[in-house]
Amino acid sequence: MKEYIKKFLSYLKYEKNSSEHTIKNYGMDLSQFSEYLGDKKIDDISPLDIRGFIVYLSEKGEKKTSISRKISALRSFFKYLLKERIIKLNPAESVPLPKLDKPLPKFLTITEVNELLEEKEKDKDNFTKIRDDAILELLYATGIRISELVSLNLEDINFKEQLIRVKGKGKKERIVPFGDIAKAKVKEYLRNREEKRPKTSAVFINRFGKRLSQRYIQMMLKKHLLVKGLTKDITPHSLRHSFATHLLSMGADLRTIQELLGHASLNTTQRYTHLNLKQLIDEYNKVKPR
Repeated sequence: MKEYIKKFLSYLKYEKNSSEHTIKNYGMDLSQFSEYLGDKKIDDISPLDIRGFIVYLSEKGEKKTSISRKISALRSFFKYLLKERIIKLNPAESVPLPKLDKPLPKFLTITEVNELLEEKEKDKDNFTKIRDDAILELLYATGIRISELVSLNLEDINFKEQLIRVKGKGKKERIVPFGDIAKAKVKEYLRNREEKRPKTSAVFINRFGKRLSQRYIQMMLKKHLLVKGLTKDITPHSLRHSFATHLLSMGADLRTIQELLGHASLNTTQRYTHLNLKQLIDEYNKVKPR
């Protein structure tokens, strides 16, 4: 089975243009399934084996979201094998995905965002601070994912039109505008970046002149939240949720938000309407009459 997994991952990379994140996760999920099966041949795998795998994962205490992703990986894998005529039937086709709880996305209020992005002191010589301020400002101003932010290259930014070209999931490109404050902060950062004489076209670089990692941005945001005294459990993705929630509350329509976020389905964007409704109810409960 390991050889088939290797071919499938190569297919995802070169033919489907799947993201590195997807390929890595699918590889781990399929390897786990292979270990669970032992020496069982690919032709002998049945829906019962997959259901048994789900029970095994549940007993291990795996989350529903994790189990759902693993089933999706198996479905894609066996669909590929069927297409390549390696198997005659897809054993994962009839296996249902577990029903997932859909918690509302966490976000910051406009006041909290202003507090997070507010500059307490100005240090023109601090490359790290100038870069990190530009990163946070751009994340909130555009609503892009951190994977999309670290993938940005210099040629993806159009300062004249105040637009960035974003390479999203499945290598799909979209154009996203940004405001004056983000423009000023990114320009200031790029002037400092030039002094490092980097050999990469990556917009955001580390002190060694190499492309910044997603992990760094996650850790940096945690540090900023602590310094600003914001105790909410917030991630870089929460800035994306904040961007969408604030756009909706200020009158932007769902189709526009869908385009800006790069959502394939409007259903994904619609959860922000539920979030807005929750806000409305919370505010009502604070001041409601008898």
